Amino acid sequence: MPALTLPRFKAAAVQAAPVYLDTDKTIAKACDLVREAARNGATLVAFPEVFVPGYPYWNWILNPVEGSAWFEKLYRASIEVPGAETDALCRVARETGCNVVIGVNERASHRMGAIYNTLLLIDSSGKLVSRHRKLVPTWAEKLTWTGGDGSSLRVHQTDVGPVGMLACGENTNTLARFSLLAQGELVHIASYISLPVAPPDYDMADAIRLRAAAHSFEGKIFTIVSCSTISDEIIMAMETAHPKARELLSRESSAFSGIIGPDGRTIGEPLIDREGIVYADIDLGRCIQPKQMHDIIGHYNRFDVFDLRLNRRAQTALSVSGDDSTTKGDGAEPAGGDAWISLTSPKGAYDA
Repeated sequence: MPALTLPRFKAAAVQAAPVYLDTDKTIAKACDLVREAARNGATLVAFPEVFVPGYPYWNWILNPVEGSAWFEKLYRASIEVPGAETDALCRVARETGCNVVIGVNERASHRMGAIYNTLLLIDSSGKLVSRHRKLVPTWAEKLTWTGGDGSSLRVHQTDVGPVGMLACGENTNTLARFSLLAQGELVHIASYISLPVAPPDYDMADAIRLRAAAHSFEGKIFTIVSCSTISDEIIMAMETAHPKARELLSRESSAFSGIIGPDGRTIGEPLIDREGIVYADIDLGRCIQPKQMHDIIGHYNRFDVFDLRLNRRAQTALSVSGDDSTTKGDGAEPAGGDAWISLTSPKGAYDA
């Protein structure tokens, strides 16, 4: 039997702002950034949380009634998965041979008014492999997003190794992170947004770095951190709704993008606040030796003491039994589908 070989590749973490609430232009920008990263040798490109078409900053500076009109703008600009926008991203992944992870606002196809904070994984052949919906929107985000479920809490085999992904505050969820590690994750994508609206003594950039370092060090894996920036365009849009928007959204040290090794240390120089792309050469063989000391999914655990269970059942709005209908709704979807309705009939059960 030949000796074990593990992938070596170049990863790219994008730190950028979307073309705010403009879906088509943001998709075009994302495609251009994938091409740029590919020209520099990257075969894995990570984008920020809800990069398409942007983050609902109004939740933090307006009251819920004032923000409702902005919610509608975001809903109208959100995308369905799959759809024309994901097709464009799949084409650029296939064209460049890059694996792409990107955050989008996903409009539920059967639930008017429901938006998911979704991470998409597209492999280097241009196949939409997975969509992961953020399990729990954080704090004020509950005014915008519907929570996901465990159906998409998966690690996916790609040509750059086993990849898992979580959005922003999910990276503080120890059990969610452990569930990915236990499935063999070696490359973790942590997607974030820049959020200057925080307590005065809170350093958002350092908090992002700390969470990534903790996951890498605990799991002995690589973490690719991609965070958005707040453009002047975003601030000016919010100034139309709140007179102190610029003051609230301009604090420094609010965005961190970088690549963390299995020892918990940052590889190369990260990006703080400014737009750009961070690159690093990754050798998954570096994950082997650290696991001899602490392998929390293997010898350094007590599974006779601890028992973690993952519910992968898609959560549905309605379960119907005894229906002979053969119509399956809007057809096949990627893993972790819309889970709009579960029908149980003599022909079996399915999610439409």
